[in-house]
Amino acid sequence: MKNLKTYNSFSKSVLAIASLIVLCFVFASFYKQQAKWIAPESAKNVKNPVASNAASIAAGKVIYTKECLQCHGKKGLGDGPNSATLDKAPAPLNNPDVKSQTDGELFWKIKEGKKPMPSTKNTLTDEQRWQVLNYVRTLGK
Repeated sequence: MKNLKTYNSFSKSVLAIASLIVLCFVFASFYKQQAKWIAPESAKNVKNPVASNAASIAAGKVIYTKECLQCHGKKGLGDGPNSATLDKAPAPLNNPDVKSQTDGELFWKIKEGKKPMPSTKNTLTDEQRWQVLNYVRTLGK
């Protein structure tokens, strides 16, 4: 009888631990899905009104150097001098996941920001954001 009580107690402990592990995986999966930064559907089809030419790319590079390089790095690899101090590493801008996003999606992200990336609503004009985007599109080519 004592062995049966020990077995039942052990079984309950194993079941509790297994349940806890499953719960951890469920929450981790949910968090990972929530952590992905997705622009709203309305941003997807917004077209870049600034021509991607030598002038806009050069202007975008100047702004990128001042506003983005410290975290995203000189070549947009997410390895800027400040990147090591951030809670979350900046995405490499030549990453296929970033490159596959539309101009409208990236423009929205540049404008809105998401910690640790600051919003540029009060620091850049729309034209400057589009110029930065034109420059970012040249990184990794």
